[in-house]
Amino acid sequence: MATLFLPFTLSLVHAQNNTPDPVVLPEIVVETTQSDGAGFIAKKASGITKSDAILLETPQSISVLTRELLDSQQAVTLTDALRNVTGVVSGNFGRRGWDDFIIRGQRATESVFLDGLSVSQNAWVAQEPFGMERVEVLKGPASIMFGKVQPGGMVNMVSKKPRSDAFNEVGVTIGSDSFKQATFDLGRPISANGKSAFRINGLVLDRDDPTDFVYQKHRWIAPSLTLDVGPDTDFTLLTSYNYNEYIRQQGLSPYGTILPNKNGAIPWNRFIGESAFGPYTSEQYRVGYTLEHRFAPDLKLQQNFRWQEQSMQGRAVFNGTLQANQILQNRSATLQDSDSRVIGLDTNIEKKLELLGMKHAVMGGLDLAQDRDHFKSSTCSLAALNLYQPVYGAAITCPANWTNDNTTTFSSTALYLRDRIEFNDRFSLLLGVRREDGKLETLNNKTGAMQTQNTLATTSNAGLMFKISPNVMSYISHADSFLPLSGLKISGEQLKPESGKQSEVGLKFASDDGRITSGIALYDLTRQNVSASDVNNTGYYLQIGEQQSKGVEVDLAMDLRNGWNMLAGYTYTDSEVTKDTIAANVGKPLNNVPRHAATLWGTYTFRQAALHGFSVGAGVRYSGAMRGYSYSYTIPGYTLADAALNYVGNGYKLALNVKNLFDKKYYPGALSNNVVALGDPRQILLNATFFF
Repeated sequence: MATLFLPFTLSLVHAQNNTPDPVVLPEIVVETTQSDGAGFIAKKASGITKSDAILLETPQSISVLTRELLDSQQAVTLTDALRNVTGVVSGNFGRRGWDDFIIRGQRATESVFLDGLSVSQNAWVAQEPFGMERVEVLKGPASIMFGKVQPGGMVNMVSKKPRSDAFNEVGVTIGSDSFKQATFDLGRPISANGKSAFRINGLVLDRDDPTDFVYQKHRWIAPSLTLDVGPDTDFTLLTSYNYNEYIRQQGLSPYGTILPNKNGAIPWNRFIGESAFGPYTSEQYRVGYTLEHRFAPDLKLQQNFRWQEQSMQGRAVFNGTLQANQILQNRSATLQDSDSRVIGLDTNIEKKLELLGMKHAVMGGLDLAQDRDHFKSSTCSLAALNLYQPVYGAAITCPANWTNDNTTTFSSTALYLRDRIEFNDRFSLLLGVRREDGKLETLNNKTGAMQTQNTLATTSNAGLMFKISPNVMSYISHADSFLPLSGLKISGEQLKPESGKQSEVGLKFASDDGRITSGIALYDLTRQNVSASDVNNTGYYLQIGEQQSKGVEVDLAMDLRNGWNMLAGYTYTDSEVTKDTIAANVGKPLNNVPRHAATLWGTYTFRQAALHGFSVGAGVRYSGAMRGYSYSYTIPGYTLADAALNYVGNGYKLALNVKNLFDKKYYPGALSNNVVALGDPRQILLNATFFF
């Protein structure tokens, strides 16, 4: 697809840049990704809005995690970063090797984008926040701009890009559980005007885990190149390589952790698998580009392209039921193998104009995507494990051939249209519509049977904004979503597409200088044709019904001139199953969604001469109790404290972060009646970064 569109696009750009007798236009200020957020506060989220609209004037709930915020917390994973966002629950499936999260009560793990393009299922390979300039989170349906996403919301990561200045950064981090990480981030301009430049960042990470035998080896490198194609054109080539090797750790039996066990508590370091049966290894390659061309101050073209290849081979052991003596843990094992390819090309043109006394920002776009995944799996058998006196080395019996072997390909072509209308200084309206034509093909490689499902969907959104004052904006919005599902039922039947709809009202505030922002949002979200893994048939799925969540989110961010930075939020979520194939589940809350949650993180940079260069940070994370329809017990609420101490010297920075300061035992979620996830114990990270 790129070979079809890139030459045409660049020829347009070349023609524009070489038009005879050029008209002299007013100076255009091009903002880099860094300008979207400084300190803890971002004024824009251009990746997720596909525009230069400021957040105060968008009828949606959008959170932006800036580079400064991520660095202040030493966020090692995307899961770490998302703990700052109201309405988001992250890490609820334990330390299983990639990022799991819920937005507004609904699973959203698969709705991860990078530079505006989908990374597909977001499984097997954890995303790497060190390579990101910022992380943007949109809460609620986002299908108009991004197509097949889950209705709770989406995450868009924005890559670090080359800069016009020369810089060098090298860092080393050591910490708990033999944590060892080395990072680098280097860049140089390669033209006199600084428009052409390269950047390369990467890391090497090795660490153990609080659980015996569990470890991770991670490698990441991301070269990028910006080319000077003309004064009105920005073109950046982006590449990356991501390698992960890890043993999955997803938790223990609830009996002996949350619930009583007549034999006593199960040690938290207990490994229920087999050390010789593993690990997971995964590799991911990405190459793509971002392109923006300004034909005029009021007319611009944007195009993003990426080709992603990913492979995974994995082996793991899972909890089954606990035997009656509450000592022996039944287990099963799985073999998994996946090869996937994701191609995305998104092109849009935005025109700003005035018509009938109203200002318009009209955008039209073409979104092409193809997602292919060849997935194989088998279920294996092995003996139970004594949880109190484990003896490892059990024989594992696997079938001679793969139990499941399917290739799924989803191809889509979509047109979208959006118009932002300003009626006057106070009233504005945002309208959007998307028409997507998709084709889902599922090939059973064992039988040769092919199933095809054609999908044609129209999704829309609308948001009305009223500016109460120059600093306060109110809004009301409605949006829907559409998500084709690639799984199969045990009968071989394809799953029906999932859909969602949401209504939202909100109020936003930003001070004149932009150093204080706050917002409150109330929403009502419904998700239909919900699917879930078939626990009795590994590799297959069930379509279970409908789920609803309603809630309130309150956000506050401050970047004050007196040395204080702060981010705070409160979330109230009322969730329930409204339709289900199991009647007893109707009325139960959704899995791993606390009714109340709150977060607070603040830093203070000392201004006194005697403490020049020092800063401190502290924060609190609170989660209320959780229940669910997939497990019968209550997960207790918890409150965790975090702290940081930093010193910035001449050409270097030292940072000490302590997460879960008081080493509190907690449970971030559960998978079933057989497995509860274990929270991270106290983690100490000491970092030294050098700039030259």
